[in-house]
Amino acid sequence: MPDIIKVKSGSMYEERNSYSRLVAVGDMLFVANTAGIDYRTREISPDVAVQARRALQTIEGALNSVGSSLADVVRIITHVPDRANMAPVALVLGEVFKGIDPAATMACTPLARDDLKVEFEVTAIRGVSKQPQEYLRISV
Repeated sequence: MPDIIKVKSGSMYEERNSYSRLVAVGDMLFVANTAGIDYRTREISPDVAVQARRALQTIEGALNSVGSSLADVVRIITHVPDRANMAPVALVLGEVFKGIDPAATMACTPLARDDLKVEFEVTAIRGVSKQPQEYLRISV
């Protein structure tokens, strides 16, 4: 049976709602929906791009804590309540994941609070970024 590691980021919701920011089962890493809140100061920017970058920093910190990084991300699901914010969030994702190219989904869906403009859910495999990769194109 693989070792299981659970990582907390300091969000008050992790304790109240009884969940972990990241659960590692062997090399499989599952990161819960993460918003762009600074969990030390509890501040959140009104700017969607700033929120996106902050959320990805939190995710990166969780991945780093178990010996992984954003380069190991194989799947990202993005939740954006306002369609007008999809383009700026996509630009941030394009910058951060350039050359990593995980499978990605972006959905326009409500979030738990009105001041949250984006949340990300991530699946990673520790060490996958060190493996040979091949790009294929499909014809439709």
